[in-house]
Amino acid sequence: MAELAAALLGLAAGVVGGLLGVGGGILFVPALAIFLDQTQVEAEATSLLAIVPVAIVATWRQRGYGNVRLREGLAIGALSGLGVAVGVVAANELSQRALELAFAGLLLLVAARLAWHGLRTETGSERSSSSE
Repeated sequence: MAELAAALLGLAAGVVGGLLGVGGGILFVPALAIFLDQTQVEAEATSLLAIVPVAIVATWRQRGYGNVRLREGLAIGALSGLGVAVGVVAANELSQRALELAFAGLLLLVAARLAWHGLRTETGSERSSSSE
């Protein structure tokens, strides 16, 4: 039953994330922690693991469209191991509460960015329509 709930949460997070223009992990991590009673570390690790197949398929598709800069992508991929190592150490050293607060801060930043972009786009469209 937990596997079905996780699959449904993942699907919902992916759809809503796609509609809002944010990564599904922004929604998936809190859902795992709240509804499936995972710790913050478990929820974040699960979300990060779920990104791997999505990233592989997306890269393959976007490369077909000519949207992938292979050299830059390989550099980022090579350096990501260092980021993973630092993240694992930080996640294991910080308390559960500190991780939750840090993730909440990230959510606030994403929400502020979405609001800023939405307001800026709305203001920009009003300007372009009024100047015609």
